[in-house]
Amino acid sequence: MMEFSSCRTVKVIVLGDSGVGKTCLTYRFCSGNFPSKTEATIGVDFRERVVDVEGEKLKLQLWDTAGQERFRKSMVQHYYRDVHAIIFVYDVTNTATFRNLPVWMEECRQHSLGHDVPRVLVGNKVDLATSSGSFMTLEQARHLADVHGMSFYLCSAKGDSKPQVDAIFMSLAHRLKRQGGWRRKAPSVAGSFKLPTKAKAERDAKEKWACSC
Repeated sequence: MMEFSSCRTVKVIVLGDSGVGKTCLTYRFCSGNFPSKTEATIGVDFRERVVDVEGEKLKLQLWDTAGQERFRKSMVQHYYRDVHAIIFVYDVTNTATFRNLPVWMEECRQHSLGHDVPRVLVGNKVDLATSSGSFMTLEQARHLADVHGMSFYLCSAKGDSKPQVDAIFMSLAHRLKRQGGWRRKAPSVAGSFKLPTKAKAERDAKEKWACSC
C-alpha cells in the first residue's frame, strides 16, 4: 500500500464550461468508475489519487472547478493558487464550449499562470461525436493545442475508456516529474471542502447582487 505521507502533492486544476464532463473525468480517474449521478459543481471540489511515476510516488490532487461563473467567484483565488498543471476540457459535441476555451486561458494568464505551467487540452464525450461539426472542431483543437504547446487528447469518461482517461493524467504526471514542475509550493489542503448547497449558493448570489435603492 502506498504511504500518503511520503508523497509529493501535485495540484492540477481542471477548467472548462459547465457540462463538459470535468467531474466525470476526475471521478473516473480517481475511483475507476463513471459517476451514476452528477450535479453542477459549486465553487470547487477535489479528488486525489496516488500514482507511481518512475519509482516516485506523486499525489495528484485534481481541483474540479465550477464552470458557471456565479459558483466560481468566491473560490477563484483559492484554485488558482500554487498550481502545478492545468487541464482544459471541452465537449466535442458542443462547439460553444470549444469557442470559450480562450476565456479560460485568459483567466489563467490574469492569475499569473504562464506557459511554464504544463497544460493539456482534452476533447471529452467523443463517444457522442457524430456530426461533421465535431470533426471540424477537432482540427481547430489540434491547432490550438499546437499553438499553445499543449498535449491534446480525445476521450470519453464512460464505458471502456478508462485507459484513455488514465493516459491523460499519467502523461501529465510524467511530464511534471521530468520538468520538476511539482517544486512549486504545494497546496496545503487536507480532507475536503465543505461547500454550500446549490440552493444556498444561488441565494447568496441573489443577495450579493440585490439592489438596495
